[in-house]
Formats: sequence, C-alpha cells, structure tokens
Amino acid sequence: MVSFKPITIEDREIITSYTLNSAYRNCDFSFANMCSWRFLYDSEYAIADGFLLIRFWIEGKSRLAYMFPVGNGNLTQAICTLEKESLAYGHPLLLLGISPEAKELAEKTFPGLFLYIPERDYFDYIYLRKDLAQLKGKKYQSKRNHINNFKKSYAYTYVPLTPEIIPQCLDLERQWYKNRTEEDSEQLRNERRSMTYALENYDRLGIIGGAICVDGKIVAFSYGAPINQDTFGVHVEKADINYEGSYALINQEFAAHIPDYFTYVNREEDLGIPGLRKAKLSYQPAILLEKNGAVKKPDNTCCDEKARNRGAVASMLRR
Repeated sequence: MVSFKPITIEDREIITSYTLNSAYRNCDFSFANMCSWRFLYDSEYAIADGFLLIRFWIEGKSRLAYMFPVGNGNLTQAICTLEKESLAYGHPLLLLGISPEAKELAEKTFPGLFLYIPERDYFDYIYLRKDLAQLKGKKYQSKRNHINNFKKSYAYTYVPLTPEIIPQCLDLERQWYKNRTEEDSEQLRNERRSMTYALENYDRLGIIGGAICVDGKIVAFSYGAPINQDTFGVHVEKADINYEGSYALINQEFAAHIPDYFTYVNREEDLGIPGLRKAKLSYQPAILLEKNGAVKKPDNTCCDEKARNRGAVASMLRR
C-alpha cells in the first residue's frame, strides 16, 4: 500500500512540480490552500505510479476522500491504488473536486464506473485577469462607480504584501471577524486560522498579496498563489466596509498587480452563500468551473475486489 505523509510547507517544491504543470485550474490544487487548510482535513500526499496523490478526511474526519491524481503516469494503476486503500477503510472510492477535464479522463479510463455528483456550491469562479484589472464595458459600470466614489473620497496607495504590513492585515481581519461573530462562527474561525497561518508564512508558501492604504492605515488586502501556469488563485480578500468601494478597489488593484503571464484568476467557490454568489456572478466569470464528487460503483472495482459497504453510495447521493 502507498505510504502517505502529511502535507507540510517543506513539500512545496515536490507538490508544485506536479500541480503547476497540470491542466487543472481548481482552487483545490493551490499549494498555499493545501498547506494552510491542512489542520482541518489532515491532508496528506504520496507520489506513486507517476502521479501526485492527495487524500484528506471529511465528515468529521470519519471518511477518506481523494483528489484526482495529477501527473503523467499510469492513471489506471493510480486510481486502483486509491481504490484499494479506500476499500481497506470500508468505503467505495470517493474523488472530490472533479472538473470536466478530470471527468473526461476518468471516463476514458473507467467508462461508466463512476457516479458523478455535481456540487454547485463548490463550483469555482474563474475570470480573465485583464477583465478584473481593466473593468471595461457596460457590464462593469457599477464596479467602476464604486471605485470612482472611493477615489473621490480618499487618497490611497496600493502596497505589496510585506512583513511590515502583515500585523495591520491581521488587525483588519480581527475587526472583520468581530463584526461577524453572529454568523457561522466555526467556519469563520477555521478561515481565520488558515489565513493567519498563510500570512505568517506567505513567502514560503509562494503567496503574492497586496493592500490598500489610506492615511497610513490598511483598509483592504488580498492574497493568493499560482494554481498552474496560466491560473492564479485569489484565496482571501478582506476590506473595511466603512470605506465605500474598498472591496471593488482591492479586487481591481490586485488583479492589475498579479503577474500578467496569468491569463485567468480563480476566485474560488461561493459555498452556497447567496450574497457571495451574487457578488461573484456580478464580475461575469469567464468560466464557472463545474466540480463533481465522483463515487466508484462498488460492484465494479478496478482491482477485482468487492466494495465492503454497498449502501455507502446511496447514502452519499441522499446527502
């Protein structure tokens, strides 16, 4: 059986040697995301059969799930390897974050042997970088209005993320968190833990960020990291809503300062939050990246084994 190891910050080079050269634009394949959220999922990786394999725990850490293998080796063997391990834990193989490209490969390799479950709340919003940076055309008029109102009210500077401003960014996030404690506090606490880790280790994680500064005060900041060679992931964006237009401005400024060799910007999922979905759709995504859960049919194992839990698939489909 393949030996998995916890994802640590020291694994950046080996993991990104696979992800940065892949065709997958999922936010899940950002190393910064993998590492800063590892505390929640106990994420681990292995290199086998020419692929990067990633596993993590869900449902209160009671069930293993896997990302689609990334690499150029023997895909049949790689998926069989994952299935054997999943069956050993008593579950049919579950792959999460399956994009259309991954689904096509899975069907070519194991035609008809996976059940695909679209997860709309986890679709990624992917934009053309130049659209976010330039905001040209009628469809972005309201965004330009918000930014112009900000510029009329405040003199500001855009500054890159550096160790000197990180304490101010954390202060802004603390105030942002304090104003939202009536919401899903566990989710917010998890985000805060991930963000704090990322900011404190931004250089080692390969993170790029920037902030809006007014009268020496940070009023908005954003950061992210490369997903692959043409797609940059924006992982966090925070702003002081007392400064009207601050969110629209940091969105545009950050996009304008992302290296221009990135064609796309992935601004991640909306998690089914109505306001967040409306806001992300209002920026006119070039790609609404479908992501599926893929469950291996238990009576058709690729490894000549029978699934040990035949009711697991039906149970998942009902959730």
